[in-house]
Amino acid sequence: MNSLTVVFLSVVAIGVVVQIWLAQRQTRSIKTHQSAVPDAFAEKISLNSHQKAARYSLEKLRFGQKILIFETILLLVWTVGGGLNWLDQTWQTMGWSQLWTGVAVLLTMSFIGSLLELPMDLYRTFKIEEKYGFNRTSLGLFFSDMFKGLLIGLLIGVPFLALVLWLMESMGQYWWLYVWAVWMGFSLLMMWAYPTFIAPLFNKFEPLEEDGLKQQIVALLERNGFASNGIFVMDGSKRSAHGNAYFTGLGSNKRIVFFDTLLNDLSHDEVVAVLAHEVGHFKRKHIQKRLISIFALSLMGLALLGWLMQEPWFYTGLGVEQPSTYTAMALFSLAMPAFTFFMSPIMSRASRKHEFEADDFAAEQSNPSHLIQALVKLYKENANTLTPDPLYSAFYDSHPPAPVRVAHLRAKM
Repeated sequence: MNSLTVVFLSVVAIGVVVQIWLAQRQTRSIKTHQSAVPDAFAEKISLNSHQKAARYSLEKLRFGQKILIFETILLLVWTVGGGLNWLDQTWQTMGWSQLWTGVAVLLTMSFIGSLLELPMDLYRTFKIEEKYGFNRTSLGLFFSDMFKGLLIGLLIGVPFLALVLWLMESMGQYWWLYVWAVWMGFSLLMMWAYPTFIAPLFNKFEPLEEDGLKQQIVALLERNGFASNGIFVMDGSKRSAHGNAYFTGLGSNKRIVFFDTLLNDLSHDEVVAVLAHEVGHFKRKHIQKRLISIFALSLMGLALLGWLMQEPWFYTGLGVEQPSTYTAMALFSLAMPAFTFFMSPIMSRASRKHEFEADDFAAEQSNPSHLIQALVKLYKENANTLTPDPLYSAFYDSHPPAPVRVAHLRAKM
């Protein structure tokens, strides 16, 4: 057992213990406060709705801990357990080139992982979500989505993966710069193409009707210099009762999308307030900042992989006997989340800062009370807990906790 094996197993064990401890804190916080609605929400959310959110959150926590144990076992099987090494040796008996052997190994590993996770996805959708009235998808639609996603993944992923492996093998010591440039270009292309070519394969997008709401939205966008390729309503109710709204696309291909469930639940003023929050991300350049962060972290990650793949101990420490570009990529993608988990509070804090800034912008563009009312309705309709544990929230929540966010907005009134 080399030093990397010891470090890796220690980090994985500590991560599991910390995540279970955080889940226990969250469980305790929810149970402690489930008998009474917090004062800030008492007039808007009934005790029955508050307790439903508590039950829903607790059930997801219990299920999440089971998934954590399963994923940890699977991680150890793939790495120090020799699973990846066995898969590699099995495909090498085919006598293919290293490039296509690598494509086969990585695709097979991904397929096996998806197949093993399928029962959990089914349970989450048709047991937990169904139990609390959120699931609206059928078994046929579930598998249709899955097969569409698989086909798109193969059509797009196989050529891209082959290109990346070819660059890793052919571009010498600094291959990672070439891969980074191709990866970032591909990511931007997918961001641009997704709303027009991929999303419509799964959902219907209808232009928002010409009415008072659209006039308010257009006025908001024009006032802030936001050019989009349209305002659309998506049939989110086809799969879930959860509501949402988002921007998608890039450059001239940006579009605004509302779930039909959101429009059914909120008043026009509340919808505009939610959209003003999203425009706030655009005006405060959060999207550009996030892209720059992703680009920088990706570059550092690839540079680290470029160094690690030259070290024999990297392979032997994680259960692989024969070094190769594709096993290095696989081991890196498997092992890194165990280490980066401890950076979660930093990433979450940066995200929450952006959410506060977007809320501040929305409060300038519309009455803060409209956004508060919209958020309270969304917390209620989505059964979000109103009493999260602060430390759990610091690790996992990209948005500020409900009481903190509402108090911040009320201070703007």
